[in-house]
Amino acid sequence: MSDLSFPLATPDQRAAVLIEALPYLRRFFGKTLVIKYGGNAMIDDQLKEQVMQDIALLHYVGIRPVVVHGGGPEISALMRQMGHEPTFVGGLRVTDAATMEIVEMALTGKTNKNIVARLNQQGATAVGLSGKDANLLVARKLESPKGDLGFVGEIMQVNADILTLLVGQGYIPVISSVAIGEDGESYNVNADHAAGAIAAAVGAEKLVMLTDVEGLYADYPDRSTLISEMDTARAREMLQTGRAEKGMIPKLEACITALEGGVSRAHLIDGRHPHALLIEIFTDTGVGTMVRP
Repeated sequence: MSDLSFPLATPDQRAAVLIEALPYLRRFFGKTLVIKYGGNAMIDDQLKEQVMQDIALLHYVGIRPVVVHGGGPEISALMRQMGHEPTFVGGLRVTDAATMEIVEMALTGKTNKNIVARLNQQGATAVGLSGKDANLLVARKLESPKGDLGFVGEIMQVNADILTLLVGQGYIPVISSVAIGEDGESYNVNADHAAGAIAAAVGAEKLVMLTDVEGLYADYPDRSTLISEMDTARAREMLQTGRAEKGMIPKLEACITALEGGVSRAHLIDGRHPHALLIEIFTDTGVGTMVRP
């Protein structure tokens, strides 16, 4: 499943796949799609290749992908290599000045460049950015009731002109979740939140978030309670009542941000599934959980 040649399919079956995709190709041609890239899809080499193939294919059929990524495992690994033990408060990484430097090294200096290189190997033309470039993501210090988080930020403003310029010229922006403060400080921001804010700012048709589960469960971890479709009202209710699984909280918040900002649909899909992006976008069944206004 590492390529798109469908080796076991007959010519008629291959044609049927293309015909099924046709209305979606027509619908999304020229539209911007924001992809939050994370989880096992960033760790497993085969999944990495498949996601890069999917994004390159989207690009070549006239869709405009924008990729947003974090890199928590990479940051933690680099911290330990440099003699720093990661600390978390309320699920957020405590980020002192030294840790902030490591965050930028891991995300912008390594992870971002690896994604760009892999996309370029697929024939796409990708450009790496951090949220600090062209003041793309402007943040302020996040105040947590659970304690001082240091240089952890919340996004106040997205200046999307650079993204509009790049996608209009046929480039795929790849954005690491580092933001700049009003006084020039660097902030570590949640990549899910960054993706939701960017999707709203660029007027994306869809926000697609790759996760490590099949989608959102009404009663986690009971797989039989997978929610295939929901609206923002139910998403808010799940957040307010604590029914959303901990790892899904920022993802649901990002979906709400995007949809309330004008994005048509948001999707939570299993990035462990081969070519999940293509299945979600170009087939009648789709996968995961769709969130709508």
